[in-house]
Amino acid sequence: MKKAKYKISVIVPVYNKCEYVEQCIDSILLQTYQNMELILVDDGSVDGSGEICDRYADDEDCVRVIHQPNGGPTAAVLTGIKEACGEYFCFVDSDDYVDKEMLEGMAAHLAGQPGEIVCCNYVLEKHKEMLSVALSLKPGIYEGTRLQKEVKDELLGNEERVIPMSRCMKLYERSVFEGVEAFCDMSLRMGDDFNLIYPVLLNCRRIVIMEQAFYYHYRYVEDSIVHGYDPAMKDSIEGWYQAMEKIMREKNVADSDHRLNREYCYMMMLVMKNELRSPDKDYKNRIAEIFTGEKVRARIIHTPVSIKNRANALLYLGMQYPSAMLLRILRLIIRRYDRKGKK
Repeated sequence: MKKAKYKISVIVPVYNKCEYVEQCIDSILLQTYQNMELILVDDGSVDGSGEICDRYADDEDCVRVIHQPNGGPTAAVLTGIKEACGEYFCFVDSDDYVDKEMLEGMAAHLAGQPGEIVCCNYVLEKHKEMLSVALSLKPGIYEGTRLQKEVKDELLGNEERVIPMSRCMKLYERSVFEGVEAFCDMSLRMGDDFNLIYPVLLNCRRIVIMEQAFYYHYRYVEDSIVHGYDPAMKDSIEGWYQAMEKIMREKNVADSDHRLNREYCYMMMLVMKNELRSPDKDYKNRIAEIFTGEKVRARIIHTPVSIKNRANALLYLGMQYPSAMLLRILRLIIRRYDRKGKK
């Protein structure tokens, strides 16, 4: 089979992104790689995004739209996977966009083998700044023992991920998604991509890390769950932990408890940062309650982690010793950072 004949299904979950979705769709339709279909999953949008998707489907033969009640991004992604006809899948978030050479550039690295994934790099667009971000994993082809030792064994428990757990910025051979829906918890508001992509990466047999290839444009949106305050984040992380235990048990991941607890410590830094952004004046008591809880404290105190980033080191210190004075200092730092980012 020639590389030009691989059919790629590009799946875009859409929920209330009318401001950005046209740029996203246009960037996909402009791809230099033509053997593709575009599946737009309207996840119950109420802002007109669904109507925009319908307009494109009326004008373009390669575009299909699926409308469903709001179930969250993972539910939309799973719907897209179920409906996709391609031999390979690619995901784009509806508030992001991609360079026109993305699919062609990634498809050039395909070997036509079951279980392969090609990873590109991305451009972070935050306010007026654009930053090219490359994966920490060295460019090249990972198979066999090298894939196991340098990729799969290193997916969890590191401050900097060898491969991002985002579903985006990757081209997947479709068989890697077989059975992964059993690990997806639609109620999770944080870590939902993690529970989808972690088993996918464990399933893979070949990974290609591209050099340069800053094809994907990730837009930093202020109202995103990742960047705003989410009062349910801590509970979501606990749900993520339980889901990860199931994945690691069924996938027979070695040293799973230690790996998972290290990852948990890094995830709880996000909880600390989130709680420091709380509009509630009683934020200090809430943080103390979270991080002095028996289960949380045991995982943190008994799981040493390596931290190089100075901001993360401060957050980790606050997790270990959530005193009122330290939390007040951390909150001032977070607020100053947020104000600087908005300028």
